[in-house]
Amino acid sequence: MDNTSCRICPRNCRADRASARGFCQSGTEPKLARAALHLWEEPCISGSRGSGTVFFSGCSLRCVFCQNDKISRGNYGKTVSVSRLREIYQELIDLGAHNINLVNPTHWAEPVLQSLEDRLPVPVVYNTGGYEEVSTLRRFEGRVQIYLPDMKYADASLAARLSAAPDYPEKAKAAIEEMVRQTGPYELDDDGLLLRGTIIRHLILPGHLENTRQVLDWVDQTFLPGEVLFSLMSQYTPCGDLSAFPELQRRLTREEYDACASYLAQTGIEDGFFQELSSAEEEYIPPFDCQGV
Repeated sequence: MDNTSCRICPRNCRADRASARGFCQSGTEPKLARAALHLWEEPCISGSRGSGTVFFSGCSLRCVFCQNDKISRGNYGKTVSVSRLREIYQELIDLGAHNINLVNPTHWAEPVLQSLEDRLPVPVVYNTGGYEEVSTLRRFEGRVQIYLPDMKYADASLAARLSAAPDYPEKAKAAIEEMVRQTGPYELDDDGLLLRGTIIRHLILPGHLENTRQVLDWVDQTFLPGEVLFSLMSQYTPCGDLSAFPELQRRLTREEYDACASYLAQTGIEDGFFQELSSAEEEYIPPFDCQGV
């Protein structure tokens, strides 16, 4: 990465990262907000002992409804060196982590790549909002065993309104196809833990069910059974200043939830997860307090 002309993500803002003036407002050394075992990912990621989650501060997407607003838009966290980042991975493994789960690592690609030069004894999870450059992802081939991308939008106008990213659908689709190319069909061990593969996540947004239907259609039409896992999420909780987005100032209704469940059942998507409506609680948002950093 050229720190004076950053093109690591689709924003292509060519910022001087040494001055932290890019869209993500991030410098050259990674900033973390939390590193701890996490039991609230999909069962094949969390397992019985937890996923070793490393939450990175800053974001190249910065959605208006982000539940991690404190770190994604507020940039709260502590700056660490690459060597400290590697130590954090080992500390989580020593605690029993089934994997090392890099949450929103995109804008820190260069130091993260350096931290993964030596292969870890557990799978590495690249947990992302889906807004990726294929050229950046290709640098992670062989260093990441599991991709966990969002497919937030199939509707470009909605992506523009909520994430200032009208190119999100085309970028995310290309990125996810690259992820699946790298990992191949998903593989589970005898305990149901994911060894390698791609889980595509989609968060249902209140008032935007057509967007969800379009995402489901794309996944259904793009991937074969047994190729990817799909996670339909109902945990949306209003966070931050949503005064300009009245439809997002509430949680999903039972009717919306049931409508999405019914549509999913009509597709050919068979492998994956569908959250219960009760998952929409603030208690599921981790405390960003620099634990483990």
